[in-house]
This record gives sequence, structure tokens and C-alpha cells, in this order.
Amino acid sequence: MLQSIKQLYGDKLGASDGEIGHVKDFYFDDQSWVVRYLVADTGSWLPGRQVLISPHAFPEGFRGKILRVNLTRKQIEDSPPIESHKPLSRQYEEEYYRYYGWPYYWQGGGVWGMSGFPILELPPKTLPGEPAAAIGPRPERVDARLRNTQAVNGYHLQASDGIIGHVCDFIMDDKSWAIHEVVIKIGHRLSGKEVLIPTNKVARISFEESTVFVSLTKEAVEQSPEHHLAPVGAGA
Repeated sequence: MLQSIKQLYGDKLGASDGEIGHVKDFYFDDQSWVVRYLVADTGSWLPGRQVLISPHAFPEGFRGKILRVNLTRKQIEDSPPIESHKPLSRQYEEEYYRYYGWPYYWQGGGVWGMSGFPILELPPKTLPGEPAAAIGPRPERVDARLRNTQAVNGYHLQASDGIIGHVCDFIMDDKSWAIHEVVIKIGHRLSGKEVLIPTNKVARISFEESTVFVSLTKEAVEQSPEHHLAPVGAGA
């Protein structure tokens, strides 16, 4: 099922032994257009801290009033911390995946390494204080291309013949976590409309220029399918 990412912001998150906060953001790969991590705001539980949760930890997807994470609060608390003002590095991802013992998604031909979907199962048990070893050989050190969706919201859309509209949402498959379309607001702020642009039409994203470049004309963008936000819980 397709899911609006915007509708997930603020949703509550629950570990196997209690609540852990709410959905703050998502990190996506700007080359393969796949969401790699959900960013959890831990609120009063871990004040001042945000943690990453991989799609591997969501056995039930996005169903229910509380999104269930197949991890304990202790596992999440002890996971590698992130610096929210810095981009994620492959070095950090290696440390994160070794901690949970999940297979590296960047090794293999599939969207998730050897598969087209994240492996939704409990990570292997390890002794207290002993980090897990990620499945698969150690990867080459390559910088990840991960960007957060909240930051890209509001970016201009640059067509082949000029700027038209701005990014206002992303449409994601709730099984594979792949982003299928970018939602663009065009026209007047109040009387305009939202249209769907397939991610395969995105040529590149410039974070310096706060702009998404597409291989479409402004007319083609205007004629793209309209997007109407579905009721919460009904999917996009």
C-alpha cells in the first residue's frame, strides 16, 4: 500500500515494552529513492535525543494507532547516537548495523541488499555489552547519500524550462519503503493543486540550491496526476 510520509509525522512509536516517542523525520537514499531510517523523537524518555530506527524493526508496517517497533527500549537506548545537524555517514551506518546484527542493505543487487524488502525479524541476541556482527562481509567505506524528508520539504521544483512549485510530501510503499512519487504543490498557495511526480523523473537534488531538478517541462508537471491526501489510516 502507498503511504503519505507527511501523514506519519507525529505518530506515536511503541517498543515491545513501552512507548518510545513519536515520528520526527525520515532519512531516504537520494539515489535509489528508498527510506532507510525513521527518526524517532524520544521526548521525555530520552530528553534531547533522537534515535534512528531501521525498517527492519517494523513487523507490522504502519498499521494501528501506535507504530510498533520490534525492539526493546533498552536496545534503542543503547543504539549508536546521531548528531541531527550532520548528514549520516557510511561509517555511522556500519556501526549501527553491527549493533543490531542486520544485513547491510548496500551489499547485493536488491533494494535491501539481497532482497527487495527489509527483513522484518528480531535481531539476533547478543551478550550484554557485546555488539552484534552485521551479516555479510565488511563493506567498503563509501559515503552514504541519505537526506531527511523534512529538510527537502519546501524545495523548489526546477523543470527543464523553469521553476514550478515546491516539494510538499513523498509517497512511499509501506512494504519496501521505496519512495514512488514526490508530491509537488503548484499554483497559488491557496488555490493551487498538488501533483505527483514519479521519482524516475528526478534528475538530481541540489541541497546547496534547495532545488529538485526534473526531466519534465513545466507543462508536463502541470498535467501530472493530481494528488488528494487520503484520510489518515486509509493510505495514499
